[in-house]
Amino acid sequence: MANNQSPKLPTNFGWVGLGAMGYPMAGQLRRKLPMTSMLWVYDIDDGAIRRFFEQEAKFDAERGFQGAQVGLGESSCDVAEKSDFIITIVPEGAHVRAVYLDETTGLLSAIDTSGKQFVDCSTIDPATSLRVGEAVRSSSQTNPPTFHDAPVSGGTAGASAATLTFMVGIEKDSPHLPLLWHIFSFMGKSLYAMGGPSLGLAAKLSNNYLSGMIALATSEAMNLGMRLGLDPKTLSDCFANSSGGNWTNSTMNPVPGVCPDAVTSKGYEGGFKVQLMKKDVTLAVAAASEVGAKLVLADAGLSAYTAASDDPRFRDKDARVVYRWLGGLEPYMERQIGGSRSK
Repeated sequence: MANNQSPKLPTNFGWVGLGAMGYPMAGQLRRKLPMTSMLWVYDIDDGAIRRFFEQEAKFDAERGFQGAQVGLGESSCDVAEKSDFIITIVPEGAHVRAVYLDETTGLLSAIDTSGKQFVDCSTIDPATSLRVGEAVRSSSQTNPPTFHDAPVSGGTAGASAATLTFMVGIEKDSPHLPLLWHIFSFMGKSLYAMGGPSLGLAAKLSNNYLSGMIALATSEAMNLGMRLGLDPKTLSDCFANSSGGNWTNSTMNPVPGVCPDAVTSKGYEGGFKVQLMKKDVTLAVAAASEVGAKLVLADAGLSAYTAASDDPRFRDKDARVVYRWLGGLEPYMERQIGGSRSK
């Protein structure tokens, strides 16, 4: 979405959640905000907070550059007290409920939420998001705060490179959209206004279901072709220009060595963890059940990601490690260590 408007930015920003995605996203935001801005951060993990402050200090020392000032919030509530625009990104719906609704430390336990803007970039179930959104809007009668679901796609690499896609539960003609796009542009390249509350999550769950099934199908197809005697790079190149072409095949091929710069060729370290794929497919299956959408591939796909995420050999690896879980051949890696290819 292109947008030439540059609405006035709030002065005080808040950030809750410095995990695998939140950590680089908050860094990108902080570095691109004007020096007159303040970014208040909080995470339940003290180690994550320490790493964030160390990272930003190192960045400033190396680049001779400083964006927004950064301060430590004592809790989610404290962040809300000090901020006008708050972004949250945590792993699951239960965490979102705690961050927003805890009566002592939650964002909405702040003394005054009037006019504040809340954005949740977590990937959770739509029902929880709708419940939290209603609680946000009801927390002040005089000047109701806003809440938008805005899950992201692009993984940790996209977060680090500020190339994320934001899927936002907002109408295309909303007066809040220009400011959201201006702020999101510091962290991403694309924004899609999906139409209303929770529809950003509807898009994200649909996307991740599709992504998970494509990754699994690509893994199976690569292993099939290789066991029939094909070279994996040649097969991948053929797929890329045929009806089986897809982003996973060309950019994040699950066979180690086919995409040398991808996490799949680096021990599957980093990327989108396999247990997160299990979580998102589970959420998509539950959402499909609620609306009567038939998912033919769901049982097999969820079973595969569940088994891979439960196996200590694959847990915490990138989701494309499902290829290794399948017992897929890895000839390039075998050659590197002097092994032989077998069928």
